[in-house]
Amino acid sequence: MHRPATAWHQVITADSRTVMADESAAEVDGHYPRVLLAAGRTIYMRWKMSAGVLMALAFLIPAAPAVAQTEPPVLNEACQPVERKVYKDIRELVTIDLDTATDVEVRVLANQILSAAKADSLPVLPPAVQERLDGTAEDLRAFLKADVQNAWSTDLRISVGRTLPGAGTNVRAAAQKALDAEAINAYLAYLNDGLYVARALDCATQPTATPSVTPSATTTTTPGATSSATTTATPIPSSSDNGGTPGGGGVDCPSPVPTSGSWRQSAVFSCSSAAPPI
Repeated sequence: MHRPATAWHQVITADSRTVMADESAAEVDGHYPRVLLAAGRTIYMRWKMSAGVLMALAFLIPAAPAVAQTEPPVLNEACQPVERKVYKDIRELVTIDLDTATDVEVRVLANQILSAAKADSLPVLPPAVQERLDGTAEDLRAFLKADVQNAWSTDLRISVGRTLPGAGTNVRAAAQKALDAEAINAYLAYLNDGLYVARALDCATQPTATPSVTPSATTTTTPGATSSATTTATPIPSSSDNGGTPGGGGVDCPSPVPTSGSWRQSAVFSCSSAAPPI
């Protein structure tokens, strides 16, 4: 027989996490008190709130940005690894109908093309686009419809030619093939890929410089052997050594010096005049 259920109180706070039941909660089917059911509801509510918070955080926390795909390094003219330069295909920028687009849309497109041309260091297209931007809307629209690709093609051809000075055999062959095609797709294929493939082949065939070691001259000094440069003055022979002038007399007179000029004559004269009479 079931006992009458007494009053019980359930208090749920603002965050729905605190439940209180009175101590005289009645049994259910004579086995489980109501307070257990209340506790189960509390556990469920807490789990539900936690799951909701996690879902909200999942939406609030921004996703981690994807890792940018970086191109592998390529070789430059000196066969040193550098970052690959990729020329922009400006045809991909034209996403509007130039016949029906507004003047504002046409102007935006022209500025996008101008920015891409400057980034690729093209010599012809940037000033051409800037000139039309400074002109009328009709001239700009007509240029984008008819002349922009001609100017861009000229720039790409010039860019191909810039890779030829100092190039190897494979680069020259690949560049000439692109120039002979006279097509934008051929220019882009060479500048963005074919150039680096050909240059890698040329660099692989270059001889590797081997550093040479030049032996340095060493001076070996033998201990104990001391050499000194001594200058010995040779005395000038006098007349007393060689008997002087004919007839003797012991007068010193410099020996004849094999020179010409008055000095010799005066010296001989002096010695002759100084000799005593025989």
